[in-house]
Amino acid sequence: MRMLRWMCGCTRRDRIKNEAIRDRVGVASVKDKMRESRLRWFGLVKRKSIDAPVRRCERLVLESLRRGRSRPKKYWGEVIREDMALLQLTEDMTLNRRVRRSSIKSDNGGYMRDNDGNKSDKGGY
Repeated sequence: MRMLRWMCGCTRRDRIKNEAIRDRVGVASVKDKMRESRLRWFGLVKRKSIDAPVRRCERLVLESLRRGRSRPKKYWGEVIREDMALLQLTEDMTLNRRVRRSSIKSDNGGYMRDNDGNKSDKGGY
């Protein structure tokens, strides 16, 4: 975030929100980028053969695992299901690369925005 502020010529003293800085620079949030990478990995795993080690771990069932009294941890499959529901994807869509890439790509324009909200390609990624 410090680098983005530096690119905009802002400091913390200016008291500008992080979302406004990200919008101005054209960078997606970390949460969106994490979701994008998880769904990309999910597509890769689903395209592998059933005998691949990654797919065998998917079918692994831990029967004698004793969990603590605290809140249960989320499994990878649960997080993927939530991500797919948020983006309205199905498992069949993950097998088609063109559909998957266009639907999971987080929006980061790559243009720096001036104070009026207009795009300019000066200094942006």
